[in-house]
Amino acid sequence: MERIDSLVIGAGVVGLAVGRALARAGRETIVVEALEGIGQGVSSRNSEVVHAGLYYPPGSLKARLCVRGKERLYAFAASHGVPHAVCGKLVVATLPDQHAALAVLQQRAAANGVPVQALTAAQARVLEPELHCTAALLSPSTGIVDSHALMLALQGDLERAGGVVAVQSTVQAACFRGGRGAVVSVASPDGELEIEAGCVVNAAGLQACPLARRFQGLAPGHVPQARYAKGSYFTLTGRAPFARLVYPAPTDAWLGVHLTLDLAGQARFGPDFEWLAAESPRDIDYAVDPARAQGFEEAIRRYWPGLPAGALQPGYSGVRPKIHGPDEPAPDFRIDGPAVHGVPGLVNLFGIESPGLTAALAIGEHVVTLLAP
Repeated sequence: MERIDSLVIGAGVVGLAVGRALARAGRETIVVEALEGIGQGVSSRNSEVVHAGLYYPPGSLKARLCVRGKERLYAFAASHGVPHAVCGKLVVATLPDQHAALAVLQQRAAANGVPVQALTAAQARVLEPELHCTAALLSPSTGIVDSHALMLALQGDLERAGGVVAVQSTVQAACFRGGRGAVVSVASPDGELEIEAGCVVNAAGLQACPLARRFQGLAPGHVPQARYAKGSYFTLTGRAPFARLVYPAPTDAWLGVHLTLDLAGQARFGPDFEWLAAESPRDIDYAVDPARAQGFEEAIRRYWPGLPAGALQPGYSGVRPKIHGPDEPAPDFRIDGPAVHGVPGLVNLFGIESPGLTAALAIGEHVVTLLAP
């Protein structure tokens, strides 16, 4: 039986960042991924936005790890040649009764140490002449990043530190043995093998909750119920007349149908929000329904009345790994270490949705501290 210090399950952006942090801390680390390559799950279906940290309650893991992760991500991207742009974002109210939501965001941003600037409608239109709004917040530190290039760079750092990424390697189960680490069963094209790991980090995204239920030694009460919410994106035919991202004033935990840009300046809109009845990630249909375009057009024209008719084309969809239901408030990230569940050497990452990409490097640092002797 092979013996290693650390096993990370899932080679998305968060799993790779965790594996990199563990390897750089001197631990012999393997990151296992069930799919054929890195970043083919949740990480392949996001908006690639680097969030500033203005949406999250002060003191929460989301707030702290987003702000720290943003700083770390920009520095990492600059030092590793990862394409990115600090383009800024406008959060806009299109009706006076939405101004209170902007005021709340401004207060949260200040509490989180995130720079924002309140703008009148006229000031916002100076920046983006095609924009319709009644007030706005400018977030200058919001940006975009090439997420796949980011993951390749994280993998490179991990491997330079002595770590390994093993794809087509599916964790079937794990048995935790008190303070003696875990025995993990892994299926690969070469057959099934067992790995003895001093610590295990479950960063399996949509599979994190179902997988944790197969961990012998972890009480079932420490595993939340997995739920899934789909978000579809539409792309714009032609070039958008915006240089910044545009988000509507938020409603509850949903940030609305927003305009994001890729590094070539092409626009996409989304995601919308659709709770799924799927009981397993295997049951998810990622197809984008063209009929949803009408709802997108109505939402977009509230802040961009000049959207040309018929300019939206179905793009792609992603699914958020939720750990709450439709009528429940959105919880914080759950990064459960031994102090939470009492299992030495285990960290479970539950509900790592947005701002997970932004926070990834900070999550890696946090996991290392949770596993410190």
